[in-house]
Amino acid sequence: MKIENNLDTDKIGGLVWRLAFPSMLAQFVSVLYSIVDRMYIGNIPVIGAEALAGVGICGPVVTLLSSFASWIGVGGAPLMSIRLGQKNEKAAQSMLANCFALLLGMALVIMTVTFLLKGWLLRWFGASSAVFPYANEYLSWYLAGTVFSLLSVGMNQFIICQGFAKVGMKSVVIGAVSNIVLDPVFIFSMHIGVKGAAIATVLSQMASCIYVLAFLFSDRSLVPITFGGYRGRYMKQVLLVGLSPFLIIASDSVLIIVMNMVINAYGKGGRGDMLLTCNTILQSFMLMITMPLGGITGGTQTVLGYNYGAKRPDRIRKAQKYILALGLVFTTIMFIIGQLVPGYFVQIFTRNPAYMEVTQRAIRVCTMCIIPLAVQYTIVDGFTGMGIARVAVSLSMFRKLIYFLGMLIIPMLFGVESVFFAEPVSDVAACISSAAAFLLLSGKVLGDNKRL
Repeated sequence: MKIENNLDTDKIGGLVWRLAFPSMLAQFVSVLYSIVDRMYIGNIPVIGAEALAGVGICGPVVTLLSSFASWIGVGGAPLMSIRLGQKNEKAAQSMLANCFALLLGMALVIMTVTFLLKGWLLRWFGASSAVFPYANEYLSWYLAGTVFSLLSVGMNQFIICQGFAKVGMKSVVIGAVSNIVLDPVFIFSMHIGVKGAAIATVLSQMASCIYVLAFLFSDRSLVPITFGGYRGRYMKQVLLVGLSPFLIIASDSVLIIVMNMVINAYGKGGRGDMLLTCNTILQSFMLMITMPLGGITGGTQTVLGYNYGAKRPDRIRKAQKYILALGLVFTTIMFIIGQLVPGYFVQIFTRNPAYMEVTQRAIRVCTMCIIPLAVQYTIVDGFTGMGIARVAVSLSMFRKLIYFLGMLIIPMLFGVESVFFAEPVSDVAACISSAAAFLLLSGKVLGDNKRL
């Protein structure tokens, strides 16, 4: 079987690029899942604004669900990479089997629990009486595809960590293209509105899931999925290493939920629902930054994990420099777009002048310090890729804490629309703290390089 990328011998610069670009592109395409849904929903006649606010309430809930896929996928893939670097293919295969069983069981439990609590959750997360029906309808149908969503996202990491970045990208593209095609069919041609958007998403996730599992069960996979050999020790390792990406994504969702709650609490009259709609569009734009950036830093984790297992710190340091450079280039481009032309993005969702004005201002505020965010992503995902979970979690949670405090304090002092300034404050703080931690700890980590 021909390997796309040889983690052992390929030149680091080309290797990082070949892994980072497909992963970044896959994450960018993945954003289309939510953006396409919201774009079509926002343009539904008469109910578009309220329906978009309702789906915006569901957005962080949906992301919270997907964070469990990252817990297992991003937690298990670096451990499998380390074992491949150690030339221990049997242990790598056992790790994959344990991760598949763990993720499947987790998906079934999460789907059941969330469905039972969805009404209470949506109201608590800020859904007013006007937007609750749309949020409830969307989430009810979306939950039917929880197993497909978690398996496609989580198990795709084990394709990428074997060096098959293009295959991983194709799985995401299949789902996104399916969603783009099916959304207008269900929403407009079949006239089933918000429910149609959710059904289209579920079918698209099913298509991705089938592609991912078909590859991992086939002879094309260097390490295929097998059954048996389940070990509590392996599962505990996965949960520990994956805790960082899980908390990063889950806490992002919690922060958006808190922001919606703050907006609902401080927004007077219909102002609250209007700001919820604007925040939905804003968060869609921010996903276009954070998910592809995470694709760059997360998709290249396998280089770090493999060479950490192979005890080659020189290749790790070179890789980190290239990863940081790619991240800074990407965030600089998105900074320019966010500051100069946010209106082109906003008008995809709404042409209402009042909504456009508020949302464009919010995008400019949230992206004013987005360039340094590449530093934190590179360092946190780098530590995660080498299995250094505790450092990654600490750095990530520090940024979330600053963001959380900013959302609570800033609106109290300057009004509800100032809540968006919590983003740039936390971005700067995260860059400084992550850089300091890296300078203090990287030499010790690469010098010790103990087997996990």
